[in-house]
Amino acid sequence: MENHQALSTTTDDMSADSTLDSITQRKHAAMIKRLSSINQSRVNSRTCPKDPSFESTKSFLSVFTNSKQAIESSLTQIQHNLEANPNPTLDLKLQLEKISQLEKLVAENSYFLPPYEVQASLKTIDNLKQTFDSVSSKVIPRKKFSFKNKTARKPEPTNIVAKETIENEQSCYKVKDSPGFRGKENERLTNEFKGSEMGEFVLSDLTGCEVRLKGCTRALFINRLQNCKIYAGPVLGSILIEQVEGCLFVVASHQIRIHDAKESDFYLRRRSRPIIEQSFGVRFAPYCLCYDGIESDLKESNLDLDDDDDDVRSWENVDDFQWLRAVQSPNWSILPESQRIDTVNI
Repeated sequence: MENHQALSTTTDDMSADSTLDSITQRKHAAMIKRLSSINQSRVNSRTCPKDPSFESTKSFLSVFTNSKQAIESSLTQIQHNLEANPNPTLDLKLQLEKISQLEKLVAENSYFLPPYEVQASLKTIDNLKQTFDSVSSKVIPRKKFSFKNKTARKPEPTNIVAKETIENEQSCYKVKDSPGFRGKENERLTNEFKGSEMGEFVLSDLTGCEVRLKGCTRALFINRLQNCKIYAGPVLGSILIEQVEGCLFVVASHQIRIHDAKESDFYLRRRSRPIIEQSFGVRFAPYCLCYDGIESDLKESNLDLDDDDDDVRSWENVDDFQWLRAVQSPNWSILPESQRIDTVNI
């Protein structure tokens, strides 16, 4: 009897292993098909000779490495040439802009890069930011405390003000001079992109706002939002989201990176896996936005996915860069159907 039970257990284990192997093989085949489809879509959509995307991972890495080395070299020169350059503020701001441009470069091309290359590039950018902070703290020291007669108080040194400006600029994905909505509370904000208006757009420092964006834009940068609802048409490039809490997003793009998000819901349509970092309590569901002309906008942005397209369900395949274990990350989940909102018509 015991031998029979042991044999039965062994047979069940073998059956389970076989089932797991079969599931693994299916997932692998689906992944290969998805990656092949993404690459083919990119090739088919390359009709403009000025497309900023690169032809290959190798060419991207070459440009990325050269830019990274140039920034490192410039920061080293700034630190070592203080005597020849007593006011290095402008040089520091220039390097900060270059770091931001490098981060934007990764975001715009990450939809075709291997995940490990994206992660490595983002790590390199974080290291550059740390180097920038180190150099900035040395060449622009903080104002020292001292007792002085209030009537004889001198104006605050301009380099201290410049340092505060640099720190504020570095804290988010802000794109200089880009249009957008900033510093609003409890308002409904609307914008419609048409023709030449297609570019970068910024949502920053919003509280309790509802944002409605119609039409296509090239990139969307979102930073420091609380209790907001964001409804946006398709984004041709990438969406970068940082420091959001208690928000709802209905967005479509080729690539989305979410950093420092808390208790927020994301309704997505995209051609690559969502990326989250240092986030928790985030939930995902499929895109549910409607407005006059959205079908043509989705087609123009190459996001008009068929129901049988593997990419149509990429919203539920989330990469958590802070969770490297094989089991499900506790930081995100699929939003239950019973709790999802209905299609939103803007």
